[in-house]
Amino acid sequence: MTNKILWDCHMHSYFSADSETSMEDMINAAVSQGLTGICFTEHLDPDYPPTLDALEFSLNLPVYHEELLLLKEKYENKISVRFGIELGLQPHLGTYFSSLIHKYPFDFVIGSSHVVHGKDPYYPDYFDGRREEQAYREYFQSILENIEAFSEMDVYGHIDYVVRYGPDKNKNYSYQAFRDILDEILRSLIQKGIGIELNTGGYHYGLGEPNPSADVIRRYRQLGGEIITVGADAHTTDKVAFAFLKAADVLRQCGFRYYTVFENRKPVFLSL
Repeated sequence: MTNKILWDCHMHSYFSADSETSMEDMINAAVSQGLTGICFTEHLDPDYPPTLDALEFSLNLPVYHEELLLLKEKYENKISVRFGIELGLQPHLGTYFSSLIHKYPFDFVIGSSHVVHGKDPYYPDYFDGRREEQAYREYFQSILENIEAFSEMDVYGHIDYVVRYGPDKNKNYSYQAFRDILDEILRSLIQKGIGIELNTGGYHYGLGEPNPSADVIRRYRQLGGEIITVGADAHTTDKVAFAFLKAADVLRQCGFRYYTVFENRKPVFLSL
């Protein structure tokens, strides 16, 4: 079956603290898969808490932008390369982000929840001393807090990211179990004109589903949501366009006949 999703709109290179892969290697991986375009969405997580592995999610935006423009021109006859960013949202950063995104000509801005009240669920101590359900619910509550503080992103990234790292991952997780708060999130995003993404990282984290899950994507569509981008959240070349055939099937099953890419912060709808 031919891949119907030809744009990977969530990927990282060595400009993100958790990747060591060059931008050019990521571009070549996308070209080899026959993609039409990609968007780099390098991490920027100000006020990221200290961790044992000492990751610091700062971003040298001038150098990142300069290198991207050079590669965009170099590969313009092979693939479209776009300039994006993934903002690590926390409520107190809203004003800072609002100013920042107008200083650079981004094509695409993802807002994501990584840090929840001072802790990243990537690290096990986020779950210490409480039930998994409580930890998941706090994560979803933090999304509502972030949307209230800042709503200038184009899509909200991997809405159930927390499930990747829970003690039982998605064994006990479902849309129905968190329907009240997930519906509140989805309605708020739709009301503010913010889309969501289908992030295939859930497949390479062993969930058997994307982030968010298919039921959440289906509910977003039922509520009137239209903007949905697709990204593999790749940090290495082998994950570029990961499980995109599955992603196309999920979108169709959830009622979509198209997916979205962004250029100059404007959505473009492409047929599946």
